Amino acid sequence: MRPDTDPAAGPSLARRLLLPLAWIWLVGIVAASLGAYLLAREAANTAFDRALQDEASALAAKVTWSDRGPLLDVSRQTMELLTWDSADRNGFAMVDIEGSPLAGDADVPVPYNREGSLQRPMLFNGIYRGEPVRGAVFSVTSPMMDRTVAIVVVETKRKRTALTRDLQLAIVLPALALGTATFVLLGWGVHRALRPLHRLSQEIALRELHDWRPLSLAHVPAEALPMVERINTLMLDVQQSVALQRRFVADAAHQLRTPVAGIRVLAQELQSVLRSAPPAATGWQPLLGELHLSTERLTRLIGQLLSLAGSETALTMDAEHRPQDIVPLLREATEPLVLQGLRQGHVIELEAPAQPVMARAHPIWLGEVVNNLLDNAQRYGGRRIVLRAVSLPEGGAEVTVEDNGPGVRADELPRLFEPFWRGERADMRADGGTGLGLAIAREIVARLGGTLTASTRPEVDGMRFTVRLSA
Repeated sequence: MRPDTDPAAGPSLARRLLLPLAWIWLVGIVAASLGAYLLAREAANTAFDRALQDEASALAAKVTWSDRGPLLDVSRQTMELLTWDSADRNGFAMVDIEGSPLAGDADVPVPYNREGSLQRPMLFNGIYRGEPVRGAVFSVTSPMMDRTVAIVVVETKRKRTALTRDLQLAIVLPALALGTATFVLLGWGVHRALRPLHRLSQEIALRELHDWRPLSLAHVPAEALPMVERINTLMLDVQQSVALQRRFVADAAHQLRTPVAGIRVLAQELQSVLRSAPPAATGWQPLLGELHLSTERLTRLIGQLLSLAGSETALTMDAEHRPQDIVPLLREATEPLVLQGLRQGHVIELEAPAQPVMARAHPIWLGEVVNNLLDNAQRYGGRRIVLRAVSLPEGGAEVTVEDNGPGVRADELPRLFEPFWRGERADMRADGGTGLGLAIAREIVARLGGTLTASTRPEVDGMRFTVRLSA
């Protein structure tokens, strides 16, 4: 089962790599756009300003002097060409030294400071009929040096704004397209480089709980190779530690069997001797009965410990995990407990369809699971116990053990499968339980590739354990 994602985990490696690149790309695009705008504006202003200066110079060359004063010798067609433009609004005027119009459009703005315009056309900004304009002024002096006039030419900034925008787009759009393609290729490259790590994580997620095989180092990036090798070393250490722990439990339980069996035999013989003893010695009978029950419980505990340790080796053999009809296995495991249940006032029912219920199971250890679940139901459940087996639509089988007993509190459900946990004041109980049955059952089911869950009131009428086995 895939573990839940830790909400405190940091961002993914792909994000760590791509986020700085994205910021660099974004800053680059902003800088490129600003630079393109400044460059395009400068280029457009230079070109149009030069055209304005040339136009002012050309008009200044048309100024003639007569007895009546300065005259602008241009034809009507020339004047129309100077003032007509489909995109811009143009205008020109000839003014005297005080700025009073002598020819042209009287609305054309005239700069107050015209110093320097005698040597070359001077550029300025103004407002012409409510719209910002760029203008050029060029002053000329009569041959007698007694009078000066200025030629003023203005045009709105529409065309130069449009040219600036076009130049900016011509620079930015290819850069944006190239940057986007580069970023996409970088993202693809990063994800492609991280693909072996994704496959490795999927392999780990799909592994069984006790699959300690080393992870494959094939196609693992060199940067991640030390980490994977360390994981393999850690898995080997954990496997050895678990094996050592289970071996210790098995050895300890095996060594305890002999003295416990001896104590049990001695207690039985002592009971037999006291039955023929004088009445004064009968007071020892209750103590011997308690001793006999304690030895039986200890024997059962040792057997459960051996089962828990033995499942480590037995259930790692895949050859014995094969799809088979589990109904005969359930029936065989249930029969020895039916008579025992009747003597204790319990009724055990087996509900299974007539057709086979196929699932991947182990013939011995599935019976151990059923025995532990039924024993738990007899000790703590109600009078009626139902063992039910059904096939799952997606394949596999579901086995449930349900009783009509009091159940447990909802907050105790997660602890049911903890070893030796038997509820509140478990040390005061005398039910003969060991607290290992459910832990062993879940351990075996997990090794069979299935799941074991528990539910209680009000979801069900009592207590229900559900085993799901794969196909």
